[in-house]
Amino acid sequence: MIIDHPLLGPRDAAEFTYLGDAALIGRPDGRADGALEAFIEYGYLRDNPAGLHRELWFHEQGDRSWLVVTRDTLTHEITSVELARDVARREGRST
Repeated sequence: MIIDHPLLGPRDAAEFTYLGDAALIGRPDGRADGALEAFIEYGYLRDNPAGLHRELWFHEQGDRSWLVVTRDTLTHEITSVELARDVARREGRST
């Protein structure tokens, strides 16, 4: 599988480490009411979708950037690749 890195161009997926659902960018506030329940949900409850899914990938054998890859889990077709910091900023989350 080839991941088209936004800064470096096409790279083999072997250079990357898959880190799970991109929803992990939105870490709960540890000081908010209900923080324990929020962290349990954040850490353990995941969807396992068939179809398009936003995933976190880490460019471990390259520039060490974090990417949000939108991939079809049935065909492995990648429809978009963005820097995770840009996604976090756009969605109003801290980086």
